[in-house]
Amino acid sequence: MTAAYLYLNAVVYLLLAGWCTLAPARTATALGYTTLSRSGQTEYLTIYGGLQLGLAFLFAWLAWSQQMRTGLVLALALYLPIVLYRSFSLLRWWPVESTTLLLAATEWLMLAAALWLWWQGRAS
Repeated sequence: MTAAYLYLNAVVYLLLAGWCTLAPARTATALGYTTLSRSGQTEYLTIYGGLQLGLAFLFAWLAWSQQMRTGLVLALALYLPIVLYRSFSLLRWWPVESTTLLLAATEWLMLAAALWLWWQGRAS
């Protein structure tokens, strides 16, 4: 079950990296970035493309090498602060684009799944 969760993370990040890499202007607009300078475009592509591709690799590697506990620690270390910051920012700057809400829902589900798998592992 944990391996499937880690592979799911890898696929999600791979798809996001591909989307951001192949259509950076469209994805930036969908996420609410209305204008980006050349430096902003470079930063956007680096973080939203490169970092997400790196996370896809890391989640896949941890699942493939059977490092389930480390994979869950990575997921918790990523999703807990992301969900906290996302929740605060949604409350602060509501209303937001539907793409932002979809990402928020995905992050909340991924955090809930990581917490559930973590506690399942502690019980066994």
